[in-house]
Amino acid sequence: MPLPIPVQTCAYDHDVATEFRFGVGVTRVGSRDRLTEAALRAQDLGFDVLHVPDHLGGPAPFPVMTAVAMATSTLRVGTFVINSAFYRPALLTRDVAALHELSEGRFELGLGTGYVKEEFDAAGLRYPSAGERVDHLKLTTQYLAEHLPDVPIMIAGNGDRVLRIAARQADIIGLTGGDRAASADEDPLADRIAFVRDAAGDRFGELELNLAITAMPTDGSGHPDLTIPRISLPGLSDEELLRHPGVLSGSVDEIAARIRGYRDAYGVSYFIVQMRHAEAFGKVIELLRSS
Repeated sequence: MPLPIPVQTCAYDHDVATEFRFGVGVTRVGSRDRLTEAALRAQDLGFDVLHVPDHLGGPAPFPVMTAVAMATSTLRVGTFVINSAFYRPALLTRDVAALHELSEGRFELGLGTGYVKEEFDAAGLRYPSAGERVDHLKLTTQYLAEHLPDVPIMIAGNGDRVLRIAARQADIIGLTGGDRAASADEDPLADRIAFVRDAAGDRFGELELNLAITAMPTDGSGHPDLTIPRISLPGLSDEELLRHPGVLSGSVDEIAARIRGYRDAYGVSYFIVQMRHAEAFGKVIELLRSS
């Protein structure tokens, strides 16, 4: 059974982005036909955006997004998220501009600091310090906003410096749900949103709040596979993981109610799931949009 949203959540005072949006992430491509089939199916299921991550060993984001944009008519494409430390701002801006044009404006750019040292080593790049990576994220965001103001920018993260940059410069805030589970005394998601609100000031009402879902039921059992959240949150027990905002459990009706609760209590209206969750979450999308 899904656990309830804690009662001490922040009061919802968001002025915009009350309409739901849903994204789905693709981490494997295979053939062009398989990618096209997956993208068209996501579009049919009601997803708004198909996201591609940016990791060595995974698909190259810009060729994949271009292929998806060419094969679909309404589905947007985006990155969740670009490792900004891999790129010089001017070169990244060139690629973003091309995809923005080829997709006829159906592109949104997700940015992160980059965090996997082994990928920098494999690329033959020096692994910058955390502070240097955040500085580069800020510089990249400023450059893109100046040269491509029509491209929506998402910044995803959990730390104070990253969320402060996001609050002041991005259009979409990618929230992780915090690094611990909600309890009777703490609500990490509410804490991070309150931080964003304070940092954003008057522009908070213009921001879209996003939450990445890392696990949810796919077989009708109501029980999610916790493999991914166990990796990203190794210090939490299974019981704690089930209380984490990024983990969904229960029936379709119960999950839909929880998603509505995130919007009503926190102002989060944009949710991203993985491709393995697409069919199951498609039923949630249908229920949410029909009610």
